[in-house]
Amino acid sequence: MTAPGQPAKQGPRSLDPHLRRYAARTAGMTASEIRALFAVASRPEVVSLAGGMPHLAALPLESLSAEIGQLVATEGLVALQYGSAHGVPMLREQICDVMALEGINGHPDDVVVTVGSQMGLDMVTRIFCDPGDVVIAEGPSYVGALGSFTAYQAQVVHVAMDADGLVPSLLREALEACKRNGQRVKFLYTIPNFHNPAGVTLAVSRRAEILEICRAYGVLVVEDNPYGLLGFDGQTYPALRSMDPDNVVYLGSFSKTFAAGLRVGWVLAPHAVREKLVLAAESATLCPPTLNQMVVSRYLSTQDWKGQIKTYREAYRERRDAAISALEQHMPQGSTWNIPDGGFYVWVTVPEGIDTKAMLPRAVTARVAYASGTGFYADGFGSRQLRISYCYPTPERIREGVRRLANVIEEEMQLAATFGATPGRQLSGPQTPSPDTA
Repeated sequence: MTAPGQPAKQGPRSLDPHLRRYAARTAGMTASEIRALFAVASRPEVVSLAGGMPHLAALPLESLSAEIGQLVATEGLVALQYGSAHGVPMLREQICDVMALEGINGHPDDVVVTVGSQMGLDMVTRIFCDPGDVVIAEGPSYVGALGSFTAYQAQVVHVAMDADGLVPSLLREALEACKRNGQRVKFLYTIPNFHNPAGVTLAVSRRAEILEICRAYGVLVVEDNPYGLLGFDGQTYPALRSMDPDNVVYLGSFSKTFAAGLRVGWVLAPHAVREKLVLAAESATLCPPTLNQMVVSRYLSTQDWKGQIKTYREAYRERRDAAISALEQHMPQGSTWNIPDGGFYVWVTVPEGIDTKAMLPRAVTARVAYASGTGFYADGFGSRQLRISYCYPTPERIREGVRRLANVIEEEMQLAATFGATPGRQLSGPQTPSPDTA
């Protein structure tokens, strides 16, 4: 006991004086390893194959500049004012036109505009998941989704994919196991088209079966579809929402088909769910930025947005081809990868004995960056995988980046042969999302 008038004994000083004040749900928040290296990885001499940043150079910037200037000049008193948490009515109508390309018959009243689809993910998780609830997700799955699930203390159960996407029989097994264990499954989270990070597309023949399985087990489906219009052959697939409107919440975004920096996405939900989403949006942001919504709306009204999507598809197909040809030319024996038919990503498996998370700092030193596979799993798997994003660099830079990556892998293989393989390491939890892992 400290004598009166004597200073209290000081315990070990924490680097964070607020450590004991944080909510328990913050314990699983882990920063992206790419973000930790981003100050180095963003240097011009480093080829970044990490981030899913769209190819904005393909946009008609002069025309957009004129339209935005006119918008502020003529409608600035509305565009610069507070708005509704529901979203600008005209934009919600236009969003329904966009979704109709994938067979969705949506009503503008059931569309909630969000600050990017990440906000939609966060809101859906917030209104459905209590601590300990289970979310079924493909393995691997999107970093941002895993971060939201962990933030709300939901458990993630992964279900494997193959070349045709989520495997229905394995989904049924996972749901049955959760039922036996007394676990409460709230929803299936799925990216059916040009998956992030796996690059595969859910076969049309499987879609109805997966919806039927979820119905049978009383499980909601959350369909995340930012890449659906970016198929390289121009094909669009029927959205899960189009096949089961009452049991599917659909997440969409203009980040991949227009401009990521505007941060405009949306949720299409069954009517009762829509009401909860509007309340969640009000508590999170009060309202999404009216100016950004009106910019997107004017773009859809005045520009050839379908032609712009075609331009994007052609640019990304060229970059995909550059990535695949470079992988075929340079990657060492024992490496495998998929060939995506749309979207932004190639999922690579490296030879045995290589840990892509442990290798990442050495890759950045060799002036190439990627996203290691462990960030896309909630359970520490993925140490032999990595994601290559081909959407942003030029084809020449992609080829050079893959060449550098292959050299790093070969050096790792030599080290493993000499000193033994790097032991796999478990992550404490999913990583939080950032632009460099989008």
